[in-house]
Amino acid sequence: MVDLDRPTHRRVHPVALAGLMLALLAALLLFLSGPGTRMGFWHFRTAFKMMGWAAYAGGAAALVSIAGLALARGRGRALAAAGLVIGALMLYLPWSWRNQAYSVPPIHDITTDTQNPPAFVAIAPLRKDAPNPPEYAGDSIARQQLKAYPDIKPLMLAMPVDSAFTAALTTARDMGWELVDQNRRDGRIEATATTPFMGFKDDVVIRVSSASGISRVDVRSKSRVGGSDVGANARRIRAYLDKLRQSDPAPVRAE
Repeated sequence: MVDLDRPTHRRVHPVALAGLMLALLAALLLFLSGPGTRMGFWHFRTAFKMMGWAAYAGGAAALVSIAGLALARGRGRALAAAGLVIGALMLYLPWSWRNQAYSVPPIHDITTDTQNPPAFVAIAPLRKDAPNPPEYAGDSIARQQLKAYPDIKPLMLAMPVDSAFTAALTTARDMGWELVDQNRRDGRIEATATTPFMGFKDDVVIRVSSASGISRVDVRSKSRVGGSDVGANARRIRAYLDKLRQSDPAPVRAE
């Protein structure tokens, strides 16, 4: 005989449920921050604030979920554990991005040639309203780059300049960049790269020139907005040169 006065199931403890809901709110804030910026719903600085709010909410969710683990039973403990994991992750991701930002110099213009960096020509008009001008700032950032990214150097290819230009152009296409200009006579390729999460526009110019019978490839990548690129431009140049290096059957080491 069933006792109608006895509950047939236990209710989820409200503390466990609160921790999970708070963790999901943190996840929503974090993962909408970038796409919202890409789609023009808010300014990128608002997205950074959302990341900060997500970190605080994630930390609070983790604490509440720990309490939920102690108070809840059965399914409630599973929900509290989920809230703890999600909350901790939402705290960790913004924290790790912030640490990464502070681990690199606050610059946004990286080039393999700090003495004579490739110049933006076709892209220059596209940057007329950008906070970061197309001109190179010179020694003020060159010293910081050389200290932080000593491996960013020209790539020497054991092939004629025309062949090197073709390889450089093909590699730029393979990187998924939006090609803006290709001038074989000047050995110049210009393109725009869009970051996947925030949708930032970073411009790239590639210069292919002759160097004692072989070819020299210089690359410059510069962000349109932001004081610091969090290392994105250096990573982009490394990835491009690594891919381009594979096109040379007898690569020459960088200068």
